[in-house]
Parts: sequence; C-alpha cells; structure tokens
Amino acid sequence: MISRVTHQTVQKSTLANLQMNLDRMSRLQAQMSGGKVITRPSDDPGGTAAVLQLRSDKRAAEQHSRNIDNGLGWLGSIDSALTTSLASLRRARDLTVQGANGANSAQAREAIAIELEGIRDAMLSEANTTHLGRSVFAGTSDAGMAFTGPDGTPPYAWTGATSSSVERRITPDTTVRVDVDGAAAYGQGAESVFALIDSIVTGLRTGGDVAPLLNGLDDRMKAMLGELGSVGTRYGQLETAQQANQKTLMDLKSQISGIEDIDLAEVIVELQSQEVAYQAALGATARVLQPSLLDFLR
Repeated sequence: MISRVTHQTVQKSTLANLQMNLDRMSRLQAQMSGGKVITRPSDDPGGTAAVLQLRSDKRAAEQHSRNIDNGLGWLGSIDSALTTSLASLRRARDLTVQGANGANSAQAREAIAIELEGIRDAMLSEANTTHLGRSVFAGTSDAGMAFTGPDGTPPYAWTGATSSSVERRITPDTTVRVDVDGAAAYGQGAESVFALIDSIVTGLRTGGDVAPLLNGLDDRMKAMLGELGSVGTRYGQLETAQQANQKTLMDLKSQISGIEDIDLAEVIVELQSQEVAYQAALGATARVLQPSLLDFLR
C-alpha cells in the first residue's frame, strides 16, 4: 500500500532534518570555540569517566610535586646548617688543640676562649635553623626553636618532640622523612656540643687541661657526619622522585589531551562539510516547499 504524503508531512520531515543538521553544526562550533571534544558528559560518557579519573590522578601527582618541593626545601636547609656546623666544629677542634699547648700565655688562652664562644653561638644559631617558620631540628614540635640558649633552664635543652618526625608523601605508597633529630646531631643539655665547648672555654680560662675533651668533639663530629650522610641520601631520593613525578604529570596531561582535545583540522573540514550540506538542504527545501502568502498567514 502506498502511503499518502501530504504537504505538511514533507514540511515536518524537512524541518526536522534541517534541525538535526543545525544541531551537528552547533556541536562542531562549540568544540572549535572550546577546543574540547567533550563539552558535556553526554558527548562521550566513557571518555568523560576516563578524563575524570585522569584528572584525579593528575591532582594527586601535583600534590606529590608540592610535597617533594617542600621536602627538598627542608633537607636543603638542614644540609646547609649541618655543613656549616661541621666547619665550625673543625675550627673548634683546631682551637682546642692549640689551647692544649701548655706554652700558651693567659692572654692567648683567653683569645682562644673568646673565639670558641663565638663558634658556640654560631652553631647554636645553625641548630635553630627554620624553614617556613618551622624548626628543622625539632621534629613536629611547635616550640619555635630546637635548642634553648646558655641561659635556658636547663641550658641547651632540646625542645623537639620525642619519637616524632616530619614526613612528606612523594608517591601514593612512599613517604620520606625531611627533618633531623637535633638531639642526635648536636646532643642535648650537658651532653650537647654547646656545653662541651663551654667546658673547653672554662678549662682554658682556669688553666685546666682541655686535651681530654677532644674525644668529645670527635664524637659530636661523627654524629653530625652521620646525620649529614642520611640527609644526602634522602635528598637524592626526593630528586629521583621529582623527576619521576614530572614524567608522570606529562603522561597524564598527554592522556587527558588525547581524550578531550579536538583535532582542529578534522573539525574544520567536518564543519565546512556540514555548512555545505545545510546550504544544499535549504536550497532543496525551497524548491519542494513553496508556500504562498495565504499558506503563511494560515
């Protein structure tokens, strides 16, 4: 049986096809203006889900990058402080050897004592080094400084939090310690390197034998060298993680771009094709549908 095709049927069908063509042109124009294939989730549900997961991974990688940068800052400050302290401690040892010479006059011993006090104060300042307002030798303590001064109660007390450490997460499964136990590096209280230098100063001023105190300086130097070696190892670990994290970020950006970014040349060609098809459809419609003024008024 032959279906009856009316003027109204042709009109509805033609207008529907023209609307579909306009809709495709609109989507292509939106893609060109935004530079994205996916302008709304319904454009590609599977691609949208993949992009959301990739963006979540990218945010995590960016946070790891910030953690690594922060950790490098902490360890860099510690490395500088320990290196400077070791240089000061070597100078203190040389002065102690010089002061142990019994041929020194009282004035010479006093001059050595004054220089040692300056070294003690400089080392104490290094031991209280901070990074972004946090003491790098006091763990999670918020005391503001890792060691009290010579007038503290008790003198040279370590104010850090016992059995605590500052860590930074650099991968989903890896954390790295970015601080150093100040008590392990400098000692604390009467056993600290600061108190040891005070004992040497007292011995020089009272005419005592300071040679036996050289062993204490050597022990503190070994402790600092051990902590410095640990810092170097962790710094290298962070640098390796930084390189790997940068590659991960680049890969994630590339994957996101591959899913949601448009192929500009392809979209331009397709849009031009749709425009040609639309103009042709308009021309054909004008020939098929030629309403009179009376039809328009109805």
